[in-house]
Amino acid sequence: MRSLIVLLALLGAPAACGKKADEPPPRTAAEQRAVDSTVGASRLPGAGGVRGALQASDSAEARARLLDSLSRNP
Repeated sequence: MRSLIVLLALLGAPAACGKKADEPPPRTAAEQRAVDSTVGASRLPGAGGVRGALQASDSAEARARLLDSLSRNP
């Protein structure tokens, strides 16, 4: 009985490991921002760093928009 269980486990292991799971499609920028905002709002370790990164990203985007508008309207 014991050898039958071992035999079935050895035969079943390659079959279970052989098929790869489909990878999900990559997230869009909006979807990633939503995930990051959720993590930043949580109390998880490192959430403060995520909030800081989001603020830095927002600041850089605002500055880029300002510089772009200044270059169009001198």
